[in-house]
Amino acid sequence: MSAGRPVPSGLAVALFAGALVPAALAVASPAFGWLALAVDVAVLLLCAVDFVRAPHARDIEVHREVEPILSSGVDNTVRWELRSRTDTPVRGELRDEPPLDVESHGHRQPFTLEAGNASTRLTYRVHPPSRGDARFGDVNLRLMGPLGLCSRQVKLPAGQDVKVYPDLSALSREALTLARASEAVSARTLLRKSVEGREFESLREYRPGDDYRHIDWKSSARHGHTLVRTWQPERHQPVLLLLDCGRHMAGRVQGRRKLDHAVDAALRLARVSLDAGDVVGVLAFASDVRAFLPPRKGAEHLRLITESLYRAEAGLEESDYGRAFDFAFARQTRRALVVLFTDLVDPDASAALLTRTLALRPRHLPVVASLLDEDLEAAATDVPGDAPSAYARQAASRMEAEYRRTATTLRDAGALVVRAPARGFGAAALNVYLDVKARGRL
Repeated sequence: MSAGRPVPSGLAVALFAGALVPAALAVASPAFGWLALAVDVAVLLLCAVDFVRAPHARDIEVHREVEPILSSGVDNTVRWELRSRTDTPVRGELRDEPPLDVESHGHRQPFTLEAGNASTRLTYRVHPPSRGDARFGDVNLRLMGPLGLCSRQVKLPAGQDVKVYPDLSALSREALTLARASEAVSARTLLRKSVEGREFESLREYRPGDDYRHIDWKSSARHGHTLVRTWQPERHQPVLLLLDCGRHMAGRVQGRRKLDHAVDAALRLARVSLDAGDVVGVLAFASDVRAFLPPRKGAEHLRLITESLYRAEAGLEESDYGRAFDFAFARQTRRALVVLFTDLVDPDASAALLTRTLALRPRHLPVVASLLDEDLEAAATDVPGDAPSAYARQAASRMEAEYRRTATTLRDAGALVVRAPARGFGAAALNVYLDVKARGRL
């Protein structure tokens, strides 16, 4: 390990700057020039002594604590533990090297360690904008000398690979409930409504207001009092999630790629579906199939879905809906809820999507979910103030009209269409699933 390199402190720079005063007066008398030289030499010697007496890398132990899996779109905590190995106090500054393209807060901090086996902990936050693999680099330390004039800068190996998954904390039941409850009135009404189905669950005593058609007359006669059947949504039904990874999903909405919002929504929908007892499959595609997991159930399957999607990237290529649908339904024979996360603003792509999606009816129940770009919506309605704004409004209006035409055609053919802004996209997709289950449409 190298001895490090010297870094003058602010105090040393101030002393060197102070020597400029007698240097400027040297034009009046040569004695001032000698004084400036003496000050510079003295400060330089003191800096050299301070650097020699500054702590070495071997005098301090550092250890980074970070989860091997980070969550995208939220703050993640990184901790450093520092421990002294010398009998003298150690003052300095730590600078971590967070992954590239990751927003960080506090990765450069001062620290002080008392004499002996003293320790301290530093904490900062990183905010990954998207999913994928990331790497923390080495740690840089500036260890201050006892005079405070010079530091020893060293770099310690601390490289560490991590994975960035979608925000898994949003998959908890509490977060899902809050997300749905914060949506529109229709979403809150859906939460209050009793979710029923067509699968028998249990018997209970009759209550005023119960439907007479639900009375189980044989059980009532056997037990001597009126009993009614209760129902629950059917379980073990297939839910197939298709994620478009083509060029239309590479655009950004609310600072994140459309595909990132789609992956978050797909995982939340997968979690709720698996908790409800359904079987969930996932297919990611662009010009060809990039990832596929056949419908399965259980918590372990959710982990596999997350693992298969965290590296999904939106490529600059056209999506082949036909190839993706052929691949998926060559293996899917049972009636399924098919949720396609895509974009509907391109007329040419929408035409191909329409043909293949409508072909699913009536055997399957298709749902097309797309993000509402609020900037595009605003551009289509704003009053233009100049010629470029007028052209922008015309283009935005044409795209919005094309979306409405495509959405109307899909709805008329029996497909479901979801469009919501980024902050409520996952909740909107969940509400459609809950409504399908409550109505027994699958």
